[in-house]
Amino acid sequence: MRKVARRRHRATSGTSRLASGVLLGPLNPAMIELLRSNDPVLLSFVQALLRDAEIGHLLADSHMSVLDGSIGILPRRLLVDDEEIDQARRLLSDAGLAHELSDRA
Repeated sequence: MRKVARRRHRATSGTSRLASGVLLGPLNPAMIELLRSNDPVLLSFVQALLRDAEIGHLLADSHMSVLDGSIGILPRRLLVDDEEIDQARRLLSDAGLAHELSDRA
């Protein structure tokens, strides 16, 4: 089986973009949990908001459903670059999602 490497494209200063178009922060960023949820629609919506605002983010634990039998009991975490956490929290608050924000952020 042939391995497929994910390519990184340079974006704006200090950030990189995966071939899929996801904007990431620096290669070794400190990430902070913005929210934790089992709701795939909420996670997709928040990712779209962050992508449009060009806020670096990462969806963690997205493949953990293999361990829970694909029933969705393990929540996924949406992580944001520590330098952009305030901007991300403000964006979600403005979108009416302040109640979804993690206490860890």
